[in-house]
Amino acid sequence: MRNLLSIIFMGAIPSILLAQPDAVEILRRIDKQMFTETAEATSSMIITNRRGRETKITSRSWTKGENTSLVEYLSPAREKGVKMLRLEDVLWMYTPQADRVIQISGHMLRQSVSGSDLSYEDMVDNGKLLDVYDAALVGEEVFMDRPCYVLRLRAKNDAEDVTYAQRKIWVDKERYLPLKEERYAKNGTTLLKNFEIRSVMKVGDRWYPREMYFKDVLANGQGTRYVIEDIKIGVDIPDHIFTKASLRD
Repeated sequence: MRNLLSIIFMGAIPSILLAQPDAVEILRRIDKQMFTETAEATSSMIITNRRGRETKITSRSWTKGENTSLVEYLSPAREKGVKMLRLEDVLWMYTPQADRVIQISGHMLRQSVSGSDLSYEDMVDNGKLLDVYDAALVGEEVFMDRPCYVLRLRAKNDAEDVTYAQRKIWVDKERYLPLKEERYAKNGTTLLKNFEIRSVMKVGDRWYPREMYFKDVLANGQGTRYVIEDIKIGVDIPDHIFTKASLRD
């Protein structure tokens, strides 16, 4: 009987090992949770300066695919009506006070948005990690009481002008969300930004971030919280939303 149980157990080992995802599969599952073909959301960005003073900006956003999005500020009054339209690698920004549309591209996309710890790229990013990075599984750790896979990501050779050439991420083993990230420059040692998902929510059949935290380590502030108040995924969005003409609507 003991020998029979040993044979059964040994025969089960390969299937157990196959159940352990590799780094590529982990990235694929992250993208499945995080990427949205279309989405409409209302969010708040809470910026805390070095003295602890908070500034809250509320916005509404529409996203379509990886490279098309529109963000409109709803409050405070001095920011209301500001819009950011991303079309491929170019960002168009409209300010109602000046009634002016300006183009933001290249290195300017890495500048801070409204004094926050998010860059323009961070604000409108909806890309898939698997398209940009090669990944290696480097360990397992617990973060925020959640068992996590630890991955190191390096930008692929054909991924041009990537803001964060290397990343280290802690991925929730159950929900496949990157609960913690360290985002590095090309040399892999210069830390640029810390990122955390501090709370999550269920949207349909997927887990999705609710509250996120960004900290630009080169800035003096105490960090920026980004809270998704409401999100609808898979919604129909009229094409005219994503045009320069819509910025003045």
